[in-house]
Amino acid sequence: MAGGRLLAQARVWARTGSAGPVVVPRSLDRWRKVPGGRAWLAGLPAIAHACAEAWDLRLGEAYNGGKVGLALRVERSDGSPAVLKVNFPSRDGEHEATALAYWGGDGAVHLLEHDPVHSALLVERCEPGGQLSDVPAEDEANVVAARLLAKIWRPPDDAHSFPLLSDEAARWADELPARWRTLRRPFERSLLDAAVTACRELGSSQAELVVCHQDFHGGNVLRAQREPWLAIDPKPLVGERAFDTAWLLRDRRASVDADTHPRRRMRRRLDLLSDELGLDRNRMRAWGIARAVAWGLDAGRLHRTHIECARLLLSA
Repeated sequence: MAGGRLLAQARVWARTGSAGPVVVPRSLDRWRKVPGGRAWLAGLPAIAHACAEAWDLRLGEAYNGGKVGLALRVERSDGSPAVLKVNFPSRDGEHEATALAYWGGDGAVHLLEHDPVHSALLVERCEPGGQLSDVPAEDEANVVAARLLAKIWRPPDDAHSFPLLSDEAARWADELPARWRTLRRPFERSLLDAAVTACRELGSSQAELVVCHQDFHGGNVLRAQREPWLAIDPKPLVGERAFDTAWLLRDRRASVDADTHPRRRMRRRLDLLSDELGLDRNRMRAWGIARAVAWGLDAGRLHRTHIECARLLLSA
């Protein structure tokens, strides 16, 4: 539907009482600085109402704090709970629905509906929904994460449409030096060189390829009833398993080991995950550096926490 038609329908539904108002969280204001972002934010209520009409949903409150897209609590016609997601149309979220459908609910939330035109998905709601990153014992959380990763990893179909890690790594190797110079060399050259070298060497020498989640961290693993924990929000690509541990290497909000030196914690993290998953520790570490620097220099802006993670990995 055209944007004007969506807005007109939303006004009709609001007048007739068939759908409640949709409040867009302030956490999505970041999109106002992105080309097309303001128009997308303005159209979100209309898209949500269109999906509610098409999929027979009762709209509820938004989840606050998300920065990628709108996520609403909804109820289906049979009374079952679900989550309506509307992503900003971008390359990162293009294959989320395909990955969820491919996993079929095994270790990840079920995909219930998909509207590719509006980048909208209806997915299973996780209850009670606490995040794995809130588990205070880091080792316990990382064991859970490792076992869930091992569950969702599987080789892609021959005719898959997922992006390839080899292509991403080659692009990063070409682009990172220019990004670094554009930001006026914000960190040491040795860290940049380590990331570029990892991209060039690892991208062309990967082990068995699987469908990777790519954004697998404690905030994207939720407590559930159908399974103890389920993964959400993949940004899938096809690559080797060692790459998919990169975000776990930097992920922690709380830890009983908070007083431990960060370098020792990073070494322990690498040791535990490589042992649990049977992966080459050095490849995990190198991919972690590459990924942290790539996202640390993302879109002309420096993300210092990613760069600090890369430093810790380089010294670990």
